[in-house]
Amino acid sequence: MTTYAALLRGINVGGAKKVPMAELRTLMEGLGHGSVRSYLQSGQAVFTAGHGDEESLAAELTAAVEKHFGFSVDVIVRDHAYLAAIADACPFPAAELEGKQLHVTYFSEPVDADRFSAIDQGAFLPEEFKLGDRALYLYAPTGLGRSKLAEQLAKPRVNKGLIATTRNWNTVVKLVEMTAAE
Repeated sequence: MTTYAALLRGINVGGAKKVPMAELRTLMEGLGHGSVRSYLQSGQAVFTAGHGDEESLAAELTAAVEKHFGFSVDVIVRDHAYLAAIADACPFPAAELEGKQLHVTYFSEPVDADRFSAIDQGAFLPEEFKLGDRALYLYAPTGLGRSKLAEQLAKPRVNKGLIATTRNWNTVVKLVEMTAAE
């Protein structure tokens, strides 16, 4: 059995796509997943699976959510090893920052610097981003909601063809803890 985190994009914000966490847990258990736990209301669930890989598990959960709730939700699934590696590879001094200042955007597939070449990072200082393995680290000292750089990074032309979902550092760390072997 492998422990995974499912990251659901854009649920329970703004009222359009409501997914009660208790219903999500029951839905995931119905798919045969074990030890299903959710974190917060913003779309993270941890579970164990003895079958499939990250992509097939994400596709299975996407289809199940659409069938059960009646709307489509993008899902990224990552295992503990990946989540821990992303946390360990953080290029910013995470221990010195507040959780709201540091974010990770998880991507459905690898990205390269060319995708972001039109963004003049110097124009947004002290905000800054760096790329990782299917991830982007964003330092936003005043938080994500006020970040002008985050606005540029979220533009459809930048994320074309990708699923991208962002979590603050507190959530990044908590998902590493929750997916660790029990």
